[in-house]
Amino acid sequence: MFSWANDSKKKDPELLQTVSDGLRRLYRTKLFPLEDAYRFHDFHSPALEDADFDNKPMVLLVGQYSTGKTTFIRHLMEQDFPGMRIGPEPTTDSFIAVMHGDQEGLVPGNALVVDPKKPFRKLNAFGNAFLNRFVCAQMPNPVLESISIIDTPGILSGEKQRISRGYDFAAVLEWFAERVDRIILLFDAHKLDISDEFSEVIRALKNHEDKMRVVLNKADQIGTQQLMRVYGALMWSLGKIVNTPEVIRVYIGSFWAQPLLVAENRKLFEAEEQDLFRDIQGLPRNAALRKLNDLIKRARLAKVHAYIISSLKKEMPNMFGKENKKKELIANLGEIYLKIEKEHQISPGDFPKLAKMQEILAGQDFTKFNTMKPKLLEAVEDMLANDIAKLMTLVRQEEAAMPSQSVQGGAFEGTMNGPFGHGYGEGAGEGIDELEWVVGEGQTTYDEIFYTLSPVNGKVSGAMAKKEMVKSKLPNTVLGKIWKLADVDQDGFLDDDEFALANHLIKVKLEGHELPADLPEHLVPPSKRGL
Repeated sequence: MFSWANDSKKKDPELLQTVSDGLRRLYRTKLFPLEDAYRFHDFHSPALEDADFDNKPMVLLVGQYSTGKTTFIRHLMEQDFPGMRIGPEPTTDSFIAVMHGDQEGLVPGNALVVDPKKPFRKLNAFGNAFLNRFVCAQMPNPVLESISIIDTPGILSGEKQRISRGYDFAAVLEWFAERVDRIILLFDAHKLDISDEFSEVIRALKNHEDKMRVVLNKADQIGTQQLMRVYGALMWSLGKIVNTPEVIRVYIGSFWAQPLLVAENRKLFEAEEQDLFRDIQGLPRNAALRKLNDLIKRARLAKVHAYIISSLKKEMPNMFGKENKKKELIANLGEIYLKIEKEHQISPGDFPKLAKMQEILAGQDFTKFNTMKPKLLEAVEDMLANDIAKLMTLVRQEEAAMPSQSVQGGAFEGTMNGPFGHGYGEGAGEGIDELEWVVGEGQTTYDEIFYTLSPVNGKVSGAMAKKEMVKSKLPNTVLGKIWKLADVDQDGFLDDDEFALANHLIKVKLEGHELPADLPEHLVPPSKRGL
């Protein structure tokens, strides 16, 4: 079936050069034989190919029409991409994979699914109705050198629109969800209604909540009070659909390069945008770990699937009554789940959806199922218990060798350096561009307090300084860090300049800013700059 299915079993991941090589080899030699024996690919997910292990991190954008998905991509790249259409009506009617290429152009879906270098070959199973609505927009862009972005059709409301697509929209999104690194759900601050199709899509993304983030877009078009109500309504709506105890991270802002209509929440939007950018910039660094995690989830599901199929085979009669027994087993599949769960100590969350499994089993020939093959299961158990642990060492090495913010270019460059960087000139950064020492502005007040502490030889001891510093009510851990930063000459005492600096840092912390790890040059007292 696959050219590599009978590869020689070289299996020392610690000798491999990359995590991708290790995962590919483990999959080929240990997990794929189990999947193939029990028809895993007919029930759950197509077999993985080389491109699935080698591809760049992918970001999937999902949302109802006119929530700003395409504009969001345009904002990230600061460049139009082939096939892009933006408007208030449902404009994007295709899945568009925006990827890096030397030449700008579009590659149609039917050509994409035969390209072994692209991770889309298995999408062929969704047929021409989907492939005619799937294209790859290739272009040279620095952002796309690190990540790829998948734009999706706007989700509509109503049964008619859902049926008229001609393909299973939710199933396609589920296929992408298994393979992408981040799923971003976009909502319009003016249209929070979640349609039936959108609800179905979000439920199809179940088991991928760890990849999901939510963007509340166009938030600059409403005031603060209304924004709070919209945010609360969004969280309530998501809570009804995403059945997890954890709250999904929601980013609030206006993700396009236009003036803010209501600018009163500008600082909030800037902070939220930076948080989202940091999350996206961390994807390449965490890509190996994500692939490892996805392979583990796949292996756990494959094990459970093997137990289910072998149990069904075991219950089938040898001669007569096969069809009736098949119907009986499908109807009682829930009881088989419980039996397997207790017998093999498997978590209920590892089992596939009951209704979907029953639907697929109805079209299967149970007589062709395989009985239990312990060696195949043992190989997967060994992979999970030993090989994965060895690969983790390589994962950490790759992460350490990669910068924390490895996505460059586009909107990511605009706020990294200079006066328009988030938080520039605020908190510990205040006075960074000024010629005068910024602490000096309040030194008269600080000096008055300093001389009430009875300094000796122009300095106060730690015990005397502590009496004044604890009045801030900050925790000792924070005050200890402030003392360490303020004691520039590290003599265990504070002179008037250092005491003023300590009070300035206390003010910074009380205003809600973080303390720097090291004292910035502009905060070093002028009398200490030669040390």
